[in-house]
Amino acid sequence: MSRQRLRALGASVAAVLGLMAGPSAQAGADDAQPAANFTNPVLWQDFADIDILRVDDTYYYSASTMHYSPGAPILRSYDLVNWEFAGHSVPRLDFGAKYDMSGGRGYVRGIWASFLNYRKSNKTFYWGGCIDFARTYIHTATAVDGQWSRHTTINKCYYDAGMLVDDNDTMYIAYGNSNISVAQLSPDGKTEVRSQQVFTTPQNIGTLEGARFYKRNGNYYIFLTRPANGQYILKASNPFGPYTLQQVLLDMPGPIAGGGVPHQGGLVQTQNGDWYYMAFVDSYPGGRVPVLAPITWTSDGWPRIQTVNNAWGASYPMPLPPRPVKPMTGVDTFSGTTLGPQWEWNHNPDTSKYSVNNGLRLQTATVTNDLYSARNTLTHRIQGPSSTGTVTLDLSSMRDGDRTGLAMLRDSSAWIGVKRDGGRNRVVMVNNLTMDNNWNTTGTGTEVASAGLSATRIWLRANADIRPGAGRQARFSYSTDGVNFTPLGPAFTLKNAWQFFMGYRFGIFNHATSSLGGAVTVQRFELATP
Repeated sequence: MSRQRLRALGASVAAVLGLMAGPSAQAGADDAQPAANFTNPVLWQDFADIDILRVDDTYYYSASTMHYSPGAPILRSYDLVNWEFAGHSVPRLDFGAKYDMSGGRGYVRGIWASFLNYRKSNKTFYWGGCIDFARTYIHTATAVDGQWSRHTTINKCYYDAGMLVDDNDTMYIAYGNSNISVAQLSPDGKTEVRSQQVFTTPQNIGTLEGARFYKRNGNYYIFLTRPANGQYILKASNPFGPYTLQQVLLDMPGPIAGGGVPHQGGLVQTQNGDWYYMAFVDSYPGGRVPVLAPITWTSDGWPRIQTVNNAWGASYPMPLPPRPVKPMTGVDTFSGTTLGPQWEWNHNPDTSKYSVNNGLRLQTATVTNDLYSARNTLTHRIQGPSSTGTVTLDLSSMRDGDRTGLAMLRDSSAWIGVKRDGGRNRVVMVNNLTMDNNWNTTGTGTEVASAGLSATRIWLRANADIRPGAGRQARFSYSTDGVNFTPLGPAFTLKNAWQFFMGYRFGIFNHATSSLGGAVTVQRFELATP
């Protein structure tokens, strides 16, 4: 989706100023799709601004995370259809104090439209992204699920960047909005040695951005999106041009009922020589979700999407033999000593206020009445088209004034949880948590239902319908035995505007309103589909 839109929003701000991968215990059904065909979306979760690549027989997928930390998640697949969490390219958003909620907040900033590639000569993965429209940060790792570290900072914004590692090992970056440029990096990948504009988007097209950079049969290609309904490609015999332009798609019907046009994303070639295009579809309130289609090439070297009845197909033959991976749904009991890569915090966490060891202990980290300003809210993507998140909490270490619960988290939010006041707990449902268009809090919540609670253990549940469109709802319930659930409060209508970019997430939180010192233990989280 258009970063130009975000840039306008960012300017206005300036004017007024995953689940079951990794060490966590898990269980779930085998989510591998059948061998003959796959159906779109290949994964109904919010993974936008796709970059995709293959290293040997393994595929990797990088996505945007904005203000969530760790950032730039990496998914892994062996068949392009069944995906699992592998890691994050940005362990911490160390781009300024606002990402720690200190002196400001980083909502709808952070990581977007970044790149991921692999350099065979040194067996290293490279991630890069422009942060706050100011600098480009490049991180490296020798394994996607290993330790990522800062490689370099380049003092210019490679806006919506895509990286190419050429046959001679030279690294190039294509970037820009409407005016598209190519930069050549130094052999160590730490500095820019050359940059020039290579293309100006014709006025009749409008905006082109979201660059991805490829080489095929001696030709260089820059793959560009016209947000949010078109895709174009540039071709040249030299990385610096001159380039010629062709349209790949415009207003092509997508495979998700009520969703948008497939666009942006990237191209990838299988080990068998076949090509595929992984795009995303705007599917709010759930976010932007990936869809896959096969690509053919004309005799003169231009890509064509294989359509079904002139539309992006709802189903295609499997690209490769299916290979099951760790499911994206199931149960996490936090049995290790670190969180799995399916989890991301709302902004950077205060690492002194949580621990993982046979449960996730969340100490209160902030004294606030505003959930949007509370640190250490842990988030998980919602599985579409609808799914249920259930969290089990031990409340025995709560203190007066503490608030803990399970939120439907976005710029319009609601939650079910526990308020402790005067030595007593109540289970409550709260809605009307809101932000304005500059992502300042405008509503800290209205309690709309409550019930007494004597138990020190509670199961909180949110069922979310995230099919694209207006009027989708989430419903809250709770249990004191994990079996019998009691609905609480009215249905919460989800906001489906695109401007926040990220879709709804489940958020697990514990913050203070009086003083620090209290804690809850998250014993279990389950993401389940009907």
